[in-house]
Amino acid sequence: MSRPDRRTPEAETYRPWYKTARWQKLRWSILVRDRFTCRRCKRVEPDTSLLVADHIKEHKGDERLFWDRDNLQCLCKHCHDSAKQSFEKTGRKRAIIGLDGWPIDEG
Repeated sequence: MSRPDRRTPEAETYRPWYKTARWQKLRWSILVRDRFTCRRCKRVEPDTSLLVADHIKEHKGDERLFWDRDNLQCLCKHCHDSAKQSFEKTGRKRAIIGLDGWPIDEG
């Protein structure tokens, strides 16, 4: 059973940016800058396919925010796909659990 496409029409304009060599180069520079370490859970991840160059402030097609190095952070896929995506969809934060099993204070 196929899922309905949940992307907005505006996403159709910026989604192709993620396929460019420019984005791949920028993504790599963010992973290196952050030393392959998730900014939320602090996990060091040697498998770069499990890391995301995440936009801190949603860009929603704003090219300035999309390409801004200061608006990017390294997150592991788990933190990005669970807590960060949940917050963006609902506006409510979920607790981030560190490698030691305790919640991480993001303050």
